[in-house]
Amino acid sequence: MAHASILYITLGCAKNEVDTDRMRSLLNAAGYGEVDSAEDADAVIINTCSFLASATSESIETTLQLAEEVADGVRQAPIVMCGCVPSRYGDELPAELPEVAAFVRADQEDGIVAVIDEVLGVEREVLPFIPTVKRTVESAVAYVKISDGCDRYCSFCAIPYIRGRYHSRSAESILAEVRDLVAGGVREIVLIGQDTGIWGTDFKGEVAGPRNLAELISAVAEAVRPEHVWVRVLYLQPEGMTDELIAVIRDTPEVLPYIDIPVQHCNARVLKAMHRSGSTEELRELFAKLRSEIPNMVIRTTSLVGFPSETDEEAAEMLAFMDEQGFDYTSVFPYSQEDGTRAAKMDGQVDEDIKLERTQAAMDLAESLGFAATAAHVGEVAEVIVDGIEESNEGAELIGHAWFQAPDSDGAVHLDVSEARVGDILKVRFTDSFCYELIGEVVKE
Repeated sequence: MAHASILYITLGCAKNEVDTDRMRSLLNAAGYGEVDSAEDADAVIINTCSFLASATSESIETTLQLAEEVADGVRQAPIVMCGCVPSRYGDELPAELPEVAAFVRADQEDGIVAVIDEVLGVEREVLPFIPTVKRTVESAVAYVKISDGCDRYCSFCAIPYIRGRYHSRSAESILAEVRDLVAGGVREIVLIGQDTGIWGTDFKGEVAGPRNLAELISAVAEAVRPEHVWVRVLYLQPEGMTDELIAVIRDTPEVLPYIDIPVQHCNARVLKAMHRSGSTEELRELFAKLRSEIPNMVIRTTSLVGFPSETDEEAAEMLAFMDEQGFDYTSVFPYSQEDGTRAAKMDGQVDEDIKLERTQAAMDLAESLGFAATAAHVGEVAEVIVDGIEESNEGAELIGHAWFQAPDSDGAVHLDVSEARVGDILKVRFTDSFCYELIGEVVKE
């Protein structure tokens, strides 16, 4: 067949980036090329997000805007919508979005070659058999998905209805992917999933190799050990922080002492209404234990503001808890009334004006704490992975991130351009900070 080219557009979180990369790998292996503009594309794949109503709107608006661009362009490029929006609203979409040539749910994405073949009228005698698909990551950082789905059914969240029940990926496939990525030059492996802490709990019967997250992290660290590679774990829940996991994070040099725990709230009544466990005291004890067990640990968390029936006093309790804990990074989200969730039908929906006021207060505090935590690193010397080069009015500069900065989330380190390349790990002294950003200078050996 003539080599047709695909434009990939990914919306949403890092987990979607991984899914897009797998589809790209499958299509590359089937002979498709890749372009970076709709004008040059034979087909466009949009991998959508539907975690919040705003994300769904963005996904649909992006699709419609692209359809308009394609209609005005010289070449026809059919649009294929993948991921969370088709998973959540599948049956309704063909009538609502006639501009889209095909819809692919998240659990159907491994069949993307057949979908694109049909959309483009490509005929094959046999679909390509691809027993193992190598990732196409070209950056210094690679996200590796260790699980999908979720069994928590938090009352505010639609993820279980979009992604299905929790299922762990096999350790064998995870480790094979990690080795391939490191062989390709990746310098940081980031393990992700909707709930990484319970990885392995759904395995049945006898399991060879790692059986829980602590054992998996140890195996990943061993797999990368011949090289100088960081290992980071995101999206842990408080219940997942077992003594074994804490010990592995503390005692394994490759694993960064960076803990990402979305607490959402601290008040016991609000957490129960969210269908989550915990309380201010229990969370206080957890973070005290983590700080005691893991020296110089950095903590990222999330705060969900304006949940139905949340009172002024309960909102103030969460602010006080954030201030007391001095989190390094806090993502603040106003509660969103999501279709199909239990919270959407609850009494006591918080007025939008009050919700916005509470959200602003939480964001102001989160920034104050985060900016101070960033500034506290000024004067330190630490390793920095070079992620790329940025051009600005003042010239080019290297952009990288330190161990205490999760890529794409926590700010960056800015350096003068030198002979460094993307993927290099440099020893850097931090000389100044602004907001979540750090300015550094390379320390000569």
